[in-house]
Amino acid sequence: MAKALFVLTSHATLGATGRPTGWFLEEAATPYVILTDAGFTVDIASIAGGAAPIDPSSLLEDGEGHGFVARFLADPEARAKIEATIPIADVDEHAYDLVFLPGGHGTMWDFPVCEPLSRVIQTVWYTGGVVGAVCHGPAGLVNVKGRDGRAMIADMRVTGFSNAEEEKAGLTDAVPFLLADALAAAGAEVTHGAPFTEHVVRDDRLVTGQNPMSSEAVARAMVEAAYAARRL
Repeated sequence: MAKALFVLTSHATLGATGRPTGWFLEEAATPYVILTDAGFTVDIASIAGGAAPIDPSSLLEDGEGHGFVARFLADPEARAKIEATIPIADVDEHAYDLVFLPGGHGTMWDFPVCEPLSRVIQTVWYTGGVVGAVCHGPAGLVNVKGRDGRAMIADMRVTGFSNAEEEKAGLTDAVPFLLADALAAAGAEVTHGAPFTEHVVRDDRLVTGQNPMSSEAVARAMVEAAYAARRL
């Protein structure tokens, strides 16, 4: 059976604001359900392991969610996985056909500087697997090196949370860098849709989405990429 690895942030504080952050529920829950339905076995890791912090802004007031999120929250196995995530340093990177990086502002702090995460992404990519990320998740791609020493995403088409969306969220000065600028600095061809609307870019086996509204489309594009790569 095809195996997918989701990697969550372990960073829980939104910079100098002191506000809580973490990983964004919809961006992990929706792809988890869709990939599981497609036949993947999904493991969940995080940078530090253990219980990964959920961004409270991604929780609905009733704490239950709807649609794919409701299915995820009602799944005891899925809940157990997010409460006891695998430390990324302990992951066997050769075991996976797909690696996926959900967003949440926390990723902006720990994803770009995590060497074990970069190693997992490199291995999955260069062994013919699928790499996916959504919203702030592409922060995990900016420092991953390719075989030629350049960024792995150099000359590839990507998207991620836009500068306009960061400004509308009022967090331009809170984050350590602007994701769109970092992706462009890595040599990627960055495109965006209108703020907070679905926008997904697939470049061969690399699939990225702009924001939470892109979560379902990212997941379906990853399934298509896995089929095309004969990894599902």
